[in-house]
Amino acid sequence: MQPEPRRTDHLLLRAARGEAVERAPVWAMRQAGRWDPEFNRIRAGLSFYEFSENVELAARASLLPRRFGVDAIILFYDITTLPVAMGQPFVLKPALGPVPDHPVRTLADVDRLAAEPDPERYRHIRDLLHLVRAELDGALPVLIFAGAPFTTAAYCINTGKDMAATRRFAAEQPRVWEALLERLMTATVGFLKTLIREGADAYQLFDSWAGMLDVEEYSRWAQPRHKAIFAAVNEAPRILFVKECPYLDAMASSGADVVSLGVRHDLATARRDYPQLVFQGNVDEELLRTGTPEQVTAATKACVAAGCGRRHIINLSHGVDRETPVANFEAYIRAVQGR
Repeated sequence: MQPEPRRTDHLLLRAARGEAVERAPVWAMRQAGRWDPEFNRIRAGLSFYEFSENVELAARASLLPRRFGVDAIILFYDITTLPVAMGQPFVLKPALGPVPDHPVRTLADVDRLAAEPDPERYRHIRDLLHLVRAELDGALPVLIFAGAPFTTAAYCINTGKDMAATRRFAAEQPRVWEALLERLMTATVGFLKTLIREGADAYQLFDSWAGMLDVEEYSRWAQPRHKAIFAAVNEAPRILFVKECPYLDAMASSGADVVSLGVRHDLATARRDYPQLVFQGNVDEELLRTGTPEQVTAATKACVAAGCGRRHIINLSHGVDRETPVANFEAYIRAVQGR
C-alpha cells in the first residue's frame, strides 16, 4: 500500500527542521496512556499486547490526545514490538515491565533472531499507521519510535534498567552482547525505514537506560548505534531521547536533528552551546504528576521562554506518569498554546 503524499508544513516538522515557527509545537511521550480515563475505558482490561495488537483499539488510543490540542500523534505500541517480530516473545508484567519468554543467553539465541524481520511480522503496526493517518487526514503529523539497541538489548537479556546485571552479562558474554547489539541495530534500521516509507512523518529513538552508563560504556554500547541508525534512516526528522543523559555533547554529535533534554539540562544553555540543533523538552514530568495546574502552567511557560520560540519542541523530561491528573496535562498544553 502506497501512502498518500506527506504534508511537510506541520508546525512540529517545521520546528524539527529549525525553521521559524509561529509558536513552539507541543506533544508528550506516553501522551496516550493510563493517566487518561478515556484510554483506560478503551483498553477495558485487555493485556498490553492484546490491546496494542488490536489495530482499531490502538488507533483510537493513539488519537485520544488530539482532543487536548497536541501538535503530533505518536503511535501506541512498545519498544519490544521489534524483538517480538524478530522472534523473541515478551509478556508485560506489572511492576516488572517487558519480560522475555526466553532471555538471550547464547550466540545461538542471537542467531535465532531475524536481523531483517519480514514486515508482515509487524503488520499490526503498519496497519495502525495507515489507520491513524487516514483518520487524521493530514491534520497532524504521525510519529513512530524504536528502542535503541542498548535499551532493547537489556530487555532481551531480561536485565532492563538493572545496570549491574547488564554490565555483568556484557562482561561474562561479550561476544553474545555485541552480536545482540548489532542484530538489533540492523533490525531497527529496517523497521524504521519501512514505517517511514509507509507514511510516518518523524521518529524518536529511545535509549531510556543509556543515561546510567559511564562515559566509556556509553561510547561503546550506545553512541555508535545511535550514529549508525541516524545515518541510515535519514528520510524523516530524527529525535534522540536518552533519559537524563549526562553526555549532551555525545547526544549532540549523534546525527539526530532533535535532541531531547531532561531536567538535569538547562535548555537556554544547551541552545547557546549547540545553536545548530533543535531541542525537545524539558518540562518536569514529576511536576506534571504532583503539582497543581497553576504550577504546571508556570513551569511550562518558563520552558517556552527558555526555548525562545525557535528550534524547540515542547515535551516532558520523560513520559506522562500514570498518576498524572488530566487537569495538569490540559494546563501543560494550554500554557504552550496561549489558550
